[in-house]
Amino acid sequence: MDKKERRKAIIFFSAVALIFMIGAILTGGHGGEEESVQVVMRDAVMHDVNRISLFGLKDVNPGLIAGFMVSGIMIIFALICRIFVIPRFKMVPGKFQMLLEMVVGIFDGMAKTNSKHLNGFLGAYIFAAGSYIFTGTLFELLGVQVMTTAGHAISLPAPLADINGAIMMGCLSYLVIMSGGIAGNGIKGIGKTLKDFSLPLSLSFRLFGALISGALVTELVYYYTSMSYVVPVIVGVLFTLLHALIQAYVLTMLTSLFYGEVSEKVEKKPKVKKPRGKKRVTVVKQNT
Repeated sequence: MDKKERRKAIIFFSAVALIFMIGAILTGGHGGEEESVQVVMRDAVMHDVNRISLFGLKDVNPGLIAGFMVSGIMIIFALICRIFVIPRFKMVPGKFQMLLEMVVGIFDGMAKTNSKHLNGFLGAYIFAAGSYIFTGTLFELLGVQVMTTAGHAISLPAPLADINGAIMMGCLSYLVIMSGGIAGNGIKGIGKTLKDFSLPLSLSFRLFGALISGALVTELVYYYTSMSYVVPVIVGVLFTLLHALIQAYVLTMLTSLFYGEVSEKVEKKPKVKKPRGKKRVTVVKQNT
């Protein structure tokens, strides 16, 4: 792209942004919600105000509905790839095949690097966990609207922005780490894993804290009128992309590291026989 084309592109996007800004001002938008910022931020963490009816059976957090939708999207995508794409793989890969092989290779290499003994199941798990974190974090960019029990529409958040979802992901990763310890060292592996009793909490709250911080910053930007034009788009997209990449990498890397540590077989040291003490020899002198 030469300089003239760059200038045209910059002018075009600037004109579009200006048109949207003028339109937003002329429509009389007040920027933000009628609720106070304290209520908005509290509900982003606790989800005690905006709840959704689950088939009329029970009122649940929006994060649970988002989790179901993300899981459904990933399962359908996996089935389509397995049935229609993978059987058509070629020796000379196309762009989509190269992308799939690159992503799988990244997680497989991470598993083999950190766990040289048992890495088959580990590679599959961190691929699934990393894909879920990445897809679930990007899901909030779609802005899927649902009706709450109070009768107003909200956008579904990222599934792991709910503390319950983050805790379950942390505990599941901890159980996978424990399974590696059992597979590598038997019952002793359980004790080896239980030494890091704070690991599920650290995994859970690290993931939850990172995602909810981005959501709160975006909520604040949307809330104030002076910042609610154009800026939320940039802030929301950047925060979401960064969190999707960083948190997927951090959790999968920590899981593979601890898995490799507890699954490493402890070799028994051979017992060294202690030399027996020399017998005292008493010399009896014969009288000549």
